Amino acid sequence: LLKPGKLDAREWEIMKTHARIGADILAGEDSELMTMAHDIALTHHEKWDGSGYPHGLKCDEIVLPGRIVALADVFDALTSERPYKCAWPVEEAMTYIREQSGKHFDPDLVKNFLNILPEIVQIREKFAEPDPGAAVA
Repeated sequence: LLKPGKLDAREWEIMKTHARIGADILAGEDSELMTMAHDIALTHHEKWDGSGYPHGLKCDEIVLPGRIVALADVFDALTSERPYKCAWPVEEAMTYIREQSGKHFDPDLVKNFLNILPEIVQIREKFAEPDPGAAVA
């Protein structure tokens, strides 16, 4: 996850197993919360057009919580700094998300996400992790 460069084909195949592994870890619990957590772990990399993994599910075959987390996960990944990339400005991330509406993301969720974007940005700023390079007062 912290590799400062692109994953090679072998590393990418290993990385893609995390959805199934996470779901397996969460399986077997009867509570509604744990069932939802299992479903999210399993489906958060599925794409609206069926090009995701691990099962190539599409549209409403992907549970709603998985579709929501997929969108939130990509927004967070794009707007957060990583060892291999700088954080994107929110506007640039939203342009990408709009472009992926109906491909990667559920178009109705994209519309709803855009409608509440100011609230999302406000919450994100409130709970932002401190910059490790910033001076402590």
